[in-house]
Amino acid sequence: MKAIRLHEFGGPEVLRHEEVPVPEPGPGEVLVRVHAVGINPPDWYAREGMPDIPPELKPPFHLPLIPGTDVSGVVEAVAADVNRFAVGDEVIGLLRFPTVLQSSAYAEYVTAPASDLARKLAGIDHVHAAALAMSGLTAWQFLIELGHDHPSPFQEAQHRPMALDSESTVLINGAAGGVGHLALQLAKWKGARVIAVASGAHETFLRELGADEFIDYTKERPEEVVRDVDLVLDTVGGPDSRRFLRTLKRGGSLYPVYFGQFDDEENAELGVTVTAVTVRSSGAQLAELESLLDAGKIRVAIDSTFPLADARAAHERAARGHIQGKIVLTVA
Repeated sequence: MKAIRLHEFGGPEVLRHEEVPVPEPGPGEVLVRVHAVGINPPDWYAREGMPDIPPELKPPFHLPLIPGTDVSGVVEAVAADVNRFAVGDEVIGLLRFPTVLQSSAYAEYVTAPASDLARKLAGIDHVHAAALAMSGLTAWQFLIELGHDHPSPFQEAQHRPMALDSESTVLINGAAGGVGHLALQLAKWKGARVIAVASGAHETFLRELGADEFIDYTKERPEEVVRDVDLVLDTVGGPDSRRFLRTLKRGGSLYPVYFGQFDDEENAELGVTVTAVTVRSSGAQLAELESLLDAGKIRVAIDSTFPLADARAAHERAARGHIQGKIVLTVA
């Protein structure tokens, strides 16, 4: 089969399109004929060798490496102990995350734990299904239901999503990206008022998704103009995430998708909660997201698609930033 592999860490140029053996499903697994692959930030973090992650927090990964975790495809074979799926079933999944950093999804075939998969609904094409997996589950586990008891590696406090309703105001930073545009729609589904932060080019897109207010971060800083929100979901995160503390009312929460440095004493003094979670694979939660997508309650925006052989170009597109929705590789 054809797959994308990297034999060294570096930029998009290290991605090679080459022939590799078809994998064999182990106990509890199925073999999936891949039709589409969703691209996510962990893909390029792995490609670069995760230089900014402390060694003790890096999951094990070895070269040569086939990147990718998000797939939509058709079951080609099943292990003897799998009875949830049969050959010919269409499935989607976020595979083995975060216990395995990359699960070899950039390929014509991939093995997948049956528990990580959901049946793909007929009304959803493979491109949009693959685009839903990691981004949708991240938004779901931050905002709707955690669904597991694994703490974030960056803090001991357990993340518990705030209950959202028509009395809630949510600010989403990075609202046009993969996680952000889905989080916006989930917050609206729960009835919340949503303030979307992105560059001006995305305003029409985000208002169409339901944003009640839009802030162009190239013209004004949201932390200087917003006050008394209940929840901030910062999909950009990192060291600058702390600036959003001043936008929260007492009792509010800040959820940085990429955790930064926070002071517990400062948070307590402000009366706010800061928690994060590392997204985990869940076929059951994907099925719930799919039902919303199929019913038209949410939609997945596709920034661009590239054939598998052009994975390098897809990563170059990601590196240019200002992504609207998701980038997807098409395989079959």
